[in-house]
Amino acid sequence: MSHDIIVRLARADERATVRELTLRAYAEYADVMEPAAWDGLAAAVHAALDAEDADPRAECIVADRAGRLVGSVMLYPATADAYGGATARTAAPELRLLAVPPEARGLGVGRLLIEACARRAREMGARELGLHTSRSMAVARRLYAAAGFERAPERDFRPEGAELVEGYRLRLQ
Repeated sequence: MSHDIIVRLARADERATVRELTLRAYAEYADVMEPAAWDGLAAAVHAALDAEDADPRAECIVADRAGRLVGSVMLYPATADAYGGATARTAAPELRLLAVPPEARGLGVGRLLIEACARRAREMGARELGLHTSRSMAVARRLYAAAGFERAPERDFRPEGAELVEGYRLRLQ
């Protein structure tokens, strides 16, 4: 099914669409997470996607199906601080805010976005690709495991009032 999906860099005029898509994709966690944890995640999502706060070095990669965005992800270079000082920087690019809205799930969009990030990280000369997630994101964790990510507990961090944010890495060939 994913054969009709094109993965590419987002255009500047798609920022609002990416923001809306990401907020819809993450909305389900408001009912799953403890209120303080959800508040922290929602604030982090907004900060990462708001034009004035967003890191200009991060690449926004989107999945386009017939001219309609059906997924997005942010890829931060190793030199960027993807989490605003909450965790130690690593020598690896970081995949963040992988988002597939409910109506596009099951099409292979998440897998395609992960593959695009891994490909781009290799092009950057990286030996691994990192990401962070939490226990409430069970579907995402299964997707990451299927893609070959492994736990990197030395990269874990816990924002005040939030769930443990677990570090993962994908070793690149």
